[in-house]
Amino acid sequence: MTTEKLLYAVLALGAVYMVYTTVKDIIKKQPAEGPEVQPVLATSGASTILPLQLQAYERMALYVDRITPQSLIGRLYQQGMTATDMQLSMVQSIKAEYEHNVPQQIYVSTQAWEAIKSLKDQTISVINQVAIGLPEEAQAMDLNKQVLEVFMAAGASPADLVAQIINSEAKKIMK
Repeated sequence: MTTEKLLYAVLALGAVYMVYTTVKDIIKKQPAEGPEVQPVLATSGASTILPLQLQAYERMALYVDRITPQSLIGRLYQQGMTATDMQLSMVQSIKAEYEHNVPQQIYVSTQAWEAIKSLKDQTISVINQVAIGLPEEAQAMDLNKQVLEVFMAAGASPADLVAQIINSEAKKIMK
């Protein structure tokens, strides 16, 4: 294993560890009666709020899926792009979709929102770190390949962990 691949593996493991500890802390902080969304359901507008909450969780699940490297590459890659162009496209796409979904935070639990923000930040960080390690003349395919290698070397997908949190909380509010 080359030192470059070892560096990417360590970076990926660090990202997975950060998501894992964040998720673990979030789960520990949840009150015994369930996620923070429960008190909202006790209000008189519960029949109006429940569909909005479910829609917010659906949108967050979609966002998590759309910012995975596989999804980003599939949507954004165009033949002839440089690595820098691809890096900028991926980061801008992640940030733009996040900004579009910011209003959903009022309908999801604090724990879910923090996990989503952490995933966004870590995904951007990995993309940027991989891009920094590439030569200036690198093509988008070089970046794509190395980003995918980093995420695959990490084992457990941070996006899968966040998706599990979202799914679990959505199921809790439907009970």
